[in-house]
Amino acid sequence: MTVAFWCVLIACLLPNMTAWVCGYFRGKQFGKIDNKHPRAQYAQLEGPGARAFAAQQNAWEALPVFTAAVVIAHLAGVDPAKSAIAAEVFIVARVLYPIFYIANKDALRSLVFIVGLGACISLFVMAA
Repeated sequence: MTVAFWCVLIACLLPNMTAWVCGYFRGKQFGKIDNKHPRAQYAQLEGPGARAFAAQQNAWEALPVFTAAVVIAHLAGVDPAKSAIAAEVFIVARVLYPIFYIANKDALRSLVFIVGLGACISLFVMAA
């Protein structure tokens, strides 16, 4: 399996890891986690908890774009070393994204979002 494919696996795990962070904030804000109605509880989060939930949603939204970019680059025969670099840049950006989001560092959050998107675009361009 290529490095880029391993990065897809990591990208698949990132929304779940962010969900665990959301669980922490749910417990902190509400005193317990409502597992019967988690979405209703998520909707009531405020501050860092709300931002953690938004970061989780964004991680799910970014996943199909990144997955498609990696698969298309692979099918197009892009050099695995080059696709690995782009995939690793994406993962670093996506790890930093929720950190900056939760910390309310909007400019840094936007910057790493653009870097991650740029990594995906670069995979598509390499495949062209």
